[in-house]
Amino acid sequence: MSVKSRIEPGAVYSRQEAAESLGISLSTLKRLVKNGHLKVSKPHGMRRVFITGESILAMLNNTTIERGA
Repeated sequence: MSVKSRIEPGAVYSRQEAAESLGISLSTLKRLVKNGHLKVSKPHGMRRVFITGESILAMLNNTTIERGA
């Protein structure tokens, strides 16, 4: 069993670190980014994507829970 790390607002995460912290797969995280649910920073000319803790927490705070889910 893996232990999820606490999401820190001031921290910067890689896609893999963010996925592990959320307990989701990397492909699910990429879908969240693609669909605009999670904001990322990608400096021009770099392949690396940066995700702030604030962005992760904002996504979680803006998520609604539907009945029966």
